[in-house]
Amino acid sequence: MAKSTTNISIRMDSELKAEAESLFNELGMNLTTAFNIFVRQSLREGGIPFDVNLRVPNKETMAAIAEAERIAKDSAVKGYTDLDELFADLKR
Repeated sequence: MAKSTTNISIRMDSELKAEAESLFNELGMNLTTAFNIFVRQSLREGGIPFDVNLRVPNKETMAAIAEAERIAKDSAVKGYTDLDELFADLKR
């Protein structure tokens, strides 16, 4: 027995839709198939099948970023454009 289907309407930025259609076409499917895959996977996992978060770095990461920026701007810190030179200095 065939399952019944229904139509849904989703509002989406036209550029985003075009990019998604291009990607899914490369994967051998259309937007409808991709959406159905997303919904089925959501149902299997009991939620959205990927992390949804703000990706705000924690304090330790923020401190590391600040330190890296400080080091990058410090003229007293030697920089390298040659890997051989870097490895030679690391062996010292």
